[in-house]
Amino acid sequence: MLIDLIAGARPNFMKIAPIIKAINDRKSEEYIISFRLVHTGQHFDKNMSDSFFEELGLPEPDVNLGAGGGTQAEQTAKIMIGYEKLLMSSPSDLCLVVGDVTSTMACAIVAKKMNIKVAHVEGGIRSGDLSMPEEINRLVTDSITDYYFTTSEIANENLRKAGIEDDKIHFVGNTMIDTLLANTSRFVKPEVWDVANLMSGEYLVMTLHRPANVDQEENLKFLIEELIKTAKGLKIIFPVHPRTRQVLNKLTIDADNLILIEPQSYLRFNYLVQHAKAVITDSGGITEETTVFGIPCMTLRANTERPETISIGTNVLLGTNPESIAPAMEKLLSGHWKKGAIPPLWDGQTGSRIISIIEKLA
Repeated sequence: MLIDLIAGARPNFMKIAPIIKAINDRKSEEYIISFRLVHTGQHFDKNMSDSFFEELGLPEPDVNLGAGGGTQAEQTAKIMIGYEKLLMSSPSDLCLVVGDVTSTMACAIVAKKMNIKVAHVEGGIRSGDLSMPEEINRLVTDSITDYYFTTSEIANENLRKAGIEDDKIHFVGNTMIDTLLANTSRFVKPEVWDVANLMSGEYLVMTLHRPANVDQEENLKFLIEELIKTAKGLKIIFPVHPRTRQVLNKLTIDADNLILIEPQSYLRFNYLVQHAKAVITDSGGITEETTVFGIPCMTLRANTERPETISIGTNVLLGTNPESIAPAMEKLLSGHWKKGAIPPLWDGQTGSRIISIIEKLA
C-alpha cells in the first residue's frame, strides 16, 4: 500500500513527522505500507519549510510540486495540476492530508476525482467562521474524506452532525503534540535569550498574523500599545510574521520592553514558549502547545477551531478588541490564571495509532 503524505505549509511538517516515524519504526521486508512524501511547495521560503525538514529529521521530499505563491485560486490550481500529473503517471493507494491549508483541500479533491481514497488528519475541527480560508478548506476536505483522524471528541461530534458515520471517524489524538513531546529535550535557546537577558517565567511571547489584527494600522498600533502598557514592564518577545512586518514598518511604536525578532525555527520558538510567563497569539496551533506546557495563553480572535484548549487547557479567547487585554493581563499578573489540563490522547502516540488503523484498512 502506497500512501501519499501531503505537506505544503509550515504546520503540515509537524503533523506529518510522527506518521513518517510510525511507518519507519514498523518497516521490514514484509511490511505492507510505504509512503511518498509530496511537498506541494505552498510555502517556498527556506525559513518556512526547509528548516522544519532539517530540525524534525524529515526525509527529503520524494516529489516537490513547486506551487509557489500567488492568490488562493492560483495556488490551488497549481497544486491540483501538479498532483494530478503525479497521480496519472504514478498512482497511490491513499492520499493522506493534514490540517487545513490550501494543499490539504487541493490534493484531496484531485485524489478523490481519481478514485483514490482520502484520509484527513485533524478532520472535524471547525471555527464556524466562513471568512477564514482555512474553514473553507476544512469543510471541502471533510465533505469528500473517506477516513477521519480526529484530535478531540468535539471534532468527532462536528463530523457526526455533518452526517459522517461513526465507522469512518477515528479518535486518535494530536500529531502536533507527538512532535512537541518528541522534541522537547532538543529545544534550542535562541539568540534573543542572552541578548535580551531573558529569565524563565519573566517575559511574554507574542505572535500576530491574522488580517483582523494586523491589516489595519491603527488597530495593530492600539493592540501592541495596550500590551506594552498592561505588561507592567515584562519584556514582550515578538517574532514578526512577514505579513505583520509590512504593516508594522509603517507605525511608530517605541517601548523598551517590546523586542522584535525574526521568525524563529521550530526548536527555538518552542524554547521561548516553554519558558514564557504567557503567550499572546492569534494562531491556532500555538494554543495546543501552550496547553500541553501549562503556559497561560491569550488568543486574540473572535473564534477558535480548537475549543478544547479553552474548555480543558490554558487558553482564553479574548476577541480582537484591544480593550480586552487589560483585564486578562491583570488576571495573569495577579496569579489567578486557570491551571488547565491536557486533553485526552494528547500523549505523543497519535502517529502510531493512525498507522495501526491504516494497517487494518490495508
